[in-house]
Amino acid sequence: MVRQPSKFAMAQLRRYPALSRIMFIECSGNTLTEWSKPTLPTVQQTHGLTSTSEWTGVRLATLLNEAGVRGGARWVLAEGADGAAMTRSIPIDKAMKDCFLAYEQNGEAIRPEQGYPLRLIVPGFEGNMHIKWLRRLEVADMPFMTREETSKYTDLLPDGRARQFSFEMEAKSVITSPSGGMTLTEPGFHEVTGIAWSGRGTIKRVEVSTDGGRRWQPAALDGPVLPICHTRFRFPWRWDGKTTVLQSRCTDDTGYLQPTLAQLVAVRGLNGPVGSIYHLNAIQSWQVGADGKVTNVQIA
Repeated sequence: MVRQPSKFAMAQLRRYPALSRIMFIECSGNTLTEWSKPTLPTVQQTHGLTSTSEWTGVRLATLLNEAGVRGGARWVLAEGADGAAMTRSIPIDKAMKDCFLAYEQNGEAIRPEQGYPLRLIVPGFEGNMHIKWLRRLEVADMPFMTREETSKYTDLLPDGRARQFSFEMEAKSVITSPSGGMTLTEPGFHEVTGIAWSGRGTIKRVEVSTDGGRRWQPAALDGPVLPICHTRFRFPWRWDGKTTVLQSRCTDDTGYLQPTLAQLVAVRGLNGPVGSIYHLNAIQSWQVGADGKVTNVQIA
């Protein structure tokens, strides 16, 4: 039988100093179907595996320090109590920097489907590392090479090798309106809106193109603009009724600029049935037809 943290253990955990943080979590497979051709019609289907919440809990560094972690420690193993025993290795520097054990989400106890009673939060890293139903932590001097970081969650490269431990979610943005499946009823003014985010830090700039990437213009950011958090952007656009392509791209505070699909494929290749699968953060294109219908397209 899987042993969950007891009520007594949770009561003890809540006695430690708490922190609350608003941040996004994104599955590294978000957008995975779109590597080689446009596949899914709506933004919910192409980009919907991400969300933002306020998480409350205890710093992992507090617990590791109290447990007496020694200088030779390099990695922390986190294991969930789900049927798959979801297990990931986390660098000790990241664990000590900003990871925490969350017992609340949006001001209430974490719900069962989100990992009750305890979930590991690893800010900015791929979603599968935010271990739900956390039951065990183990410290070692090397990564544990679990199933989820060997046969899964690695990125196949053009030469056949796989990129391993690609933890961080790179800067990404997407226009949510108008987007696939929507229809503009008439030419004239339309507000283009969307979201941008980066696992490395804070969104500093979002640009929008209304002509398929030939020209880029700055969008306005809605506050508050927080690190490792979804940021809403807006752009005023007057549609002339002709077929065109809408795109957005973002830059974070490290200077990283969201790439085109061609730029990403040039580095990552298209090995495998659908490409590299994980960490697709390329610019998304939405075509607005002369009839006002919006569709998912790819352009060079």
